[in-house]
Amino acid sequence: MFMRLASATVVLAIVAGCGTAVATPNLGAPTTPSPSGSTPADSAAATTPAASPILPAIGKFVATGTMTAPRAYDTATLLADGRVLIVGGQDPSGATLATAEVFDPKVGRFSKTGSMKIARWGHTAVLLKDDRVLIAGGGNEGTAPLDSSEIYSPATGAFAPSGKMSIGRVNHTATLLGDGRVLVTGGASDSGDGVSSAELFDPAGGKFTVTGSMTAGRWGHTATLLRDGRVLIVGGKGAPDVLGSAEIYDPAAGTFTAKGSMETPRWGQAAALLTSGLVLVTGGEDVNGAPLQTAELFDPKAGTFTGTGSMTTTRFGHSATTLASGVVLIAGGVDSSDAGLATAELFDPTGGTFTATGSLANARGHQTQTLLAGGVVLIAGGTDGDLVLDQAEIYQP
Repeated sequence: MFMRLASATVVLAIVAGCGTAVATPNLGAPTTPSPSGSTPADSAAATTPAASPILPAIGKFVATGTMTAPRAYDTATLLADGRVLIVGGQDPSGATLATAEVFDPKVGRFSKTGSMKIARWGHTAVLLKDDRVLIAGGGNEGTAPLDSSEIYSPATGAFAPSGKMSIGRVNHTATLLGDGRVLVTGGASDSGDGVSSAELFDPAGGKFTVTGSMTAGRWGHTATLLRDGRVLIVGGKGAPDVLGSAEIYDPAAGTFTAKGSMETPRWGQAAALLTSGLVLVTGGEDVNGAPLQTAELFDPKAGTFTGTGSMTTTRFGHSATTLASGVVLIAGGVDSSDAGLATAELFDPTGGTFTATGSLANARGHQTQTLLAGGVVLIAGGTDGDLVLDQAEIYQP
């Protein structure tokens, strides 16, 4: 029987100097959420009421438009025209959503768009080089992990079925490679064990093909595109261990190679590529199920992890985005009781330190976080204990 799995968040960041949008997936829901603390939008309305696009003061969060539906464990993808596509997830009743919506930062408003063919949560979403969006895998109520995929066209606002993966996956990762293909790794099987297989999606043919397998089965891991085009895979859960291992995928060879271990095994962490080429790994849960405060840096040249400063608090299900300045914004997450956090902080790579910044307008974890054109950051949805949120907010660095 398929297991619901606890969750971290989608991280979508455009890293200065990298030029590639990299999406790491949110992970699934630990429990069926109870009704939302916010008022859902009228189902007959095409859009939410317009909100002021006025920016917050520097280092502050301010509320923006409300989503058309409360959702968590969804994905957020920055489109080529600057809008943000929000897809799927779960609603306050725990039902899986097929609906999608688009945020327009020019007016600070969310609008409904076409719905997916299959409802899903714990899926992945990747912007392709032709500006379409690949949606793959995920979970659905009472079913095994999904092997299906869909393509969203911003031009038509519609989803269309695409190729099938070799196996069903939920809580996996999907990463856009330099050649335009998409690498899909790991995920949870029907039994909840991590799978080691990986595959490549070719947008030209709309098909998935199997590539080399990872050195360990894992889900709830992170995948980060490195500057040299390789992909770093870190942590996650195996069967049933929490992993400290890491590996690198080489697209030229189609193989994974073990590459160092973290100082602390963790899953549900957030990872962000720094402008230096190092990778920052923060928080997550340890082998005892306790949220972590520690952070580590991976050096691709040395193939090693080293500890860096600790965050101001423990976080699991948080989000991390590298800003244009090179500083990393860490926001929200949940504590050991699954209550949402309103705190946020900044990591300064020059000193290896974390410092508090403005607080979120709404405490939340398992949210999406998207770097917009102009350098501001959109945070939307997520959970706070049993609540599922429809509120969104903007952070001004």
